[in-house]
Amino acid sequence: AQLVESGGGSVQAGDSLRLSCAASGRTFSAYAMGWFRQRPGQEREFVAIVGWSGTSTYYSDSVKGRFIISRDNTKNTMYLQMNSLKPEDTAVYYCAGETGEAGGVVVETPEGQAVFVSWGQGTQVTVSS
Repeated sequence: AQLVESGGGSVQAGDSLRLSCAASGRTFSAYAMGWFRQRPGQEREFVAIVGWSGTSTYYSDSVKGRFIISRDNTKNTMYLQMNSLKPEDTAVYYCAGETGEAGGVVVETPEGQAVFVSWGQGTQVTVSS
């Protein structure tokens, strides 16, 4: 199983970027997928989750109203549309997928627990003021 992120880059505050996460080697269409980020000097944190069908989404408070997570199961791809970017959004962004296995990073959502065990290598997003 492989998850590969793309779309990162350097932008100005207020700009937009769209990240993509392409899945291969196994199907993640039956499971939730999510985006996490690691800001400089900080631990990895949850950003957004999308349910297996794409109709259910959940966001951290820091990105709610600015970021939109979506997925296209026909293309085995997940997206993160990031709008109104701020310097504090500067981070390495990781995509992650559930596999039905235990032992991964757990995120509590209003619809239950999501457990992420597959990870991409990350893509850098830098936002300048």
